[in-house]
Amino acid sequence: MRLWPRSLLWRSVLLIAILLVVANLAWIQIFRVSERTPRARQTAQQIASVINITRWALIAADPARRYQLLSELSKTEGIQVYLAEPDEVVEPLPPRPFLQEVAGELKRQLGPDTQITLTRGGIRGVWVSFVIDDDAFWVNLPRSQIERNEPLRWIGWGALVLILALGGAYFIVSRINRPLRELTHAAEQMGRGATPQPVTERGPSETGTLAQAFNQMAADLKRLDDERVLLLAGVSHDLRTPLSRIRLGIEMMGDKGDEELRSGLVQDIEDIDAAIGQFLDFARLRDSEEPVPETDLNALVENAIARYARASKPVRFEPGTVRPLAVRPRAMQRLLANLIDNALRHGGSAGVDVVTGVEDERVHVEVLDRGPGIPHDAAERMLQPFTRLDTARSGSGTGLGLAIVDRIARMHGGVVKLLVREGGGLRARVELPITAGRE
Repeated sequence: MRLWPRSLLWRSVLLIAILLVVANLAWIQIFRVSERTPRARQTAQQIASVINITRWALIAADPARRYQLLSELSKTEGIQVYLAEPDEVVEPLPPRPFLQEVAGELKRQLGPDTQITLTRGGIRGVWVSFVIDDDAFWVNLPRSQIERNEPLRWIGWGALVLILALGGAYFIVSRINRPLRELTHAAEQMGRGATPQPVTERGPSETGTLAQAFNQMAADLKRLDDERVLLLAGVSHDLRTPLSRIRLGIEMMGDKGDEELRSGLVQDIEDIDAAIGQFLDFARLRDSEEPVPETDLNALVENAIARYARASKPVRFEPGTVRPLAVRPRAMQRLLANLIDNALRHGGSAGVDVVTGVEDERVHVEVLDRGPGIPHDAAERMLQPFTRLDTARSGSGTGLGLAIVDRIARMHGGVVKLLVREGGGLRARVELPITAGRE
């Protein structure tokens, strides 16, 4: 279970919340310690005044009217006076610093023999002793004399202030993080091969400078990519023109010359033309093809396989239950064609199986063959451009097929996994999130 948030926004808010809570607790403790002694002296002074007034009232009152005086004090002031019992055991005060200071101050004002307790005979209150002549008395005062009645109110106000402070902290941090969120979204778009809109250059100077540098980087990458596409388009045109003339010349030769040599030259021309096409496909993957929402992946796979069926190539399709996706159809057709062509090239006569399905909220397409396969430690390297194995799956080709597949998958927020097929062969698996293709 992850307790620490992953986003910068909530991490900042949590750290500010911890800081505010610690600061409030520190201030509460400082306040309690600093006001404890003055409050203890004030409380002791009030209790001592009550004891002295009660004592002198009893001394000055007519003995016949003392009981009436005690009854009036109990009714009007909540002060109850009792005779002390001989040799009674007095329960000591709790070891609270405030109570100890109150007791010390009372002994200083009323005499060292003064006793104070909070419970006597099972009755709770503030019990303070005093002596008239040889008789000892206890005065029972309400607990409100030494206890505060407002702690919950102060806690409530403190909680309200803390909530308001956290709301303000969230508002401030969210405004600071807004440019970072835009940069993150733009970086994700670039990672999928799309060209993001310029990020707003606002906020503090640091984030403004970062946004400006990011926009400049995105513009430079776009310009370099456009120049690369233009260069490859020009090269392809310059190469395909003489290739067309060579092919036309070979066709015009008719039955003249060696038929095997003629077939070999035609095949070489087709290989060169296919290589040029792959170079252009790799360069043009940043073209702004818009995603088509609610695309049926099974129907798209069937359309891709149809041309192999017309050519009588052994490609079998096992459609699974999939959910509609927002995908770029032309790019996905190119992805499937590259995987199937690669599987047919290396799979031999066993043919190719194409399977679709859904697992863990991700739609997957698998192309399976019975070829030599790819070692596990080389799977990641095979997704890089111009990479071919020297053993099992080498031979003709540019080394761009799987790189194009990986780039198209990343455009849709997906991943490509090259796995070992049970029983031998390769299982090329493309996983796409349910939100594939959505910007």
